[in-house]
Amino acid sequence: MKRVVMPIAILASCMLFAAYLYYTPTVVEEAVPEVHAVTVRVARVQLESVQLVVQSQGKVQAAQQANLSAAVAGPIAWISPAMQVGAYVEQGEILLRLDASDYETARARSRASMQQAQAEADHANDELERLRGLAEQRLASAAQLADAQRAAAVNAARLLDAEASFKQAQLDYERTEIKAPFNAIIATREVDYGQYVSKAQSVALLYGADEVEVRVPLAIRQLGYLDIPLGTRGELPPEKAPNVTLTGLYGGVEHKWQGKLVRTEATIDPNSNTVQTIIRVRQPVSTTNEFGVTEAEAIPLPIGLFVQAAITGKNVANIISLPRSVIRNNNQVLVVTPENKMYYRDVEIFRLEGDRVLISGGLEAGEFICISPIQAVVDGMSVLPIEELI
Repeated sequence: MKRVVMPIAILASCMLFAAYLYYTPTVVEEAVPEVHAVTVRVARVQLESVQLVVQSQGKVQAAQQANLSAAVAGPIAWISPAMQVGAYVEQGEILLRLDASDYETARARSRASMQQAQAEADHANDELERLRGLAEQRLASAAQLADAQRAAAVNAARLLDAEASFKQAQLDYERTEIKAPFNAIIATREVDYGQYVSKAQSVALLYGADEVEVRVPLAIRQLGYLDIPLGTRGELPPEKAPNVTLTGLYGGVEHKWQGKLVRTEATIDPNSNTVQTIIRVRQPVSTTNEFGVTEAEAIPLPIGLFVQAAITGKNVANIISLPRSVIRNNNQVLVVTPENKMYYRDVEIFRLEGDRVLISGGLEAGEFICISPIQAVVDGMSVLPIEELI
């Protein structure tokens, strides 16, 4: 009896308990998951006027150079102590003298020939005047007068030739002194004392000391950032030449020099698609202080030095300047709305610079841009913005 009743009782109990659970379920209230807003740094969009600066680099070279050569031939009799490689010489300073003995003799002979021709010309003129007077009194024939006129003309021509020969002899004598044509630095010296110099032989290479140039390449698009007339041939007008700041390391110290972009070359490099521009720098001069001691106003820009050039460009209005790090996906930024929601926004990039980006469209003044380096971004995500000044 127990074997039959016990299983039936257990089964009935289980069924009753299951029915109870089924008809009396536990109700669980739904809970909205708590969302934690991400804290981000934001910057307010401001329209401003931006001064563009174009960066490039190049090597300093001489703005003026001359291959100094001898105008006459002869042995070298004297060389200036200043004629050393790297030395500074002033315009008109005598650098070397050739032996002028032969040219002194030629000048003396030319002077004697000129004096003789002058005497012959004076005598012929006096004779012509005498015969004219006699011809008026009918005491000299027309043939005599014509011979006197011819003699006067011949002697006048001989005098002109003698004067020209004397001037040439004087010029050759003066050319035995070779002078610096401008303020210069001696780049190379090619002769020495006692050496015979032929006519037109090179004696030294001079670099201009008053100005130097830097030849720097600019990409074609960079020319659009400069406020210069692109169709100008030759040098730019002084009022149109942009200011340039050159920076270079000299003696382990960084120095700066000021110059002007004076011209652009007319050809485009087919390999790099760049245009060469010429920057001219006027070298500083020495000054004398109140104690009479000569001191340099600034360090002269050395030829051959590698420098960085910062060229002043256009002044562009209504441009938004932001840190370059705000750009995402090449042309997007993260905009934070007044509801503290963050969205992607396409923008028009005017120019990318070293540490900033210039934006010309796609944003309105007063909007907030996320400047935090946040990685995981979902359109419309909630953020807690903290404004920073940039």
